[in-house]
Amino acid sequence: MGKRNKITVVGAGNVGATAAHWLASKELGDVVLVDIIEGMPQGKALDLAQAAPVEGFDSRLVGSTNDYSLTKDSDVVIITSGLARKPGMSRDDLLKTNAGIVSSVVDEVVKYSPDSILIIVSNPLDAMCQVALRRSGFPKHRVIGMAGVLDSARMRCFLAEALDVSVENVTAFVLGGHGDTMVPLPRYSTCAGIPITELLSAEQVESIVKRTAGGGAEIVGLLKTGSAYYAPSAAAVEMTEAILKDKKKILPCAAYLEGEYGVNGLYVGVPCKLGARGLEQIIEINLTAEERIALQKSAASVQELVDVLGI
Repeated sequence: MGKRNKITVVGAGNVGATAAHWLASKELGDVVLVDIIEGMPQGKALDLAQAAPVEGFDSRLVGSTNDYSLTKDSDVVIITSGLARKPGMSRDDLLKTNAGIVSSVVDEVVKYSPDSILIIVSNPLDAMCQVALRRSGFPKHRVIGMAGVLDSARMRCFLAEALDVSVENVTAFVLGGHGDTMVPLPRYSTCAGIPITELLSAEQVESIVKRTAGGGAEIVGLLKTGSAYYAPSAAAVEMTEAILKDKKKILPCAAYLEGEYGVNGLYVGVPCKLGARGLEQIIEINLTAEERIALQKSAASVQELVDVLGI
């Protein structure tokens, strides 16, 4: 009998708590929720534990306020903590505040789970991955960012709707940083193996690409308070599952590049094979000149943030 996997989710807000929900319902392991707000992670963990008899999942759930000793020997740690941008706050303010939060979280995680694999969800995503990599001292295959799975899920959702087919038939391909500079690749996006460029007009594809890039903002605009959390948490859980089950699944993730795609020393979204070691392989594909320029532009915007942080 092997021991159960253990997953820590740092940040018990909407994204973290919903990730705990998906993790438990899929029985991927025991879950520890950590947050700085007294009682909140404990309350959410207890509530979720009480859903277990109804839903029939045997995952132990516990919450903890700032005490990381309960997270000891976690296999995977999902880091969602950080502030959302407040009115009057510059991007640089937010960047530095969140870099401080992520740094202090990583220090605790490393102390109790030195062999864990980190999945970073905190924003600005690509820069926070860089912070976590530097701070943890972990090898790059154990620090991975969640953005591309979410972006490609949004694109798949819109494509399936446009084609009136099952979402399971649709694959979408998105590279680059998370945000306006992402690089969706329609020619690698398919429906039942058929390139979507064969099935949709150039205008339809263009409008879907645009809607994908603004997918997060669209939801923020509708919610008015807060941002997306069902799909982002599901995406982090898909990555976790690929790692814990050693699936060797190829997913678009933020990975530390050392020359791949002409990018060196930066986190950028690329196709990654995820398995028991974490990031097991970066898949390099040929890009057109136009796609390559878009990816370089995306990398440059990540570099700007990293320069502001001086890392």
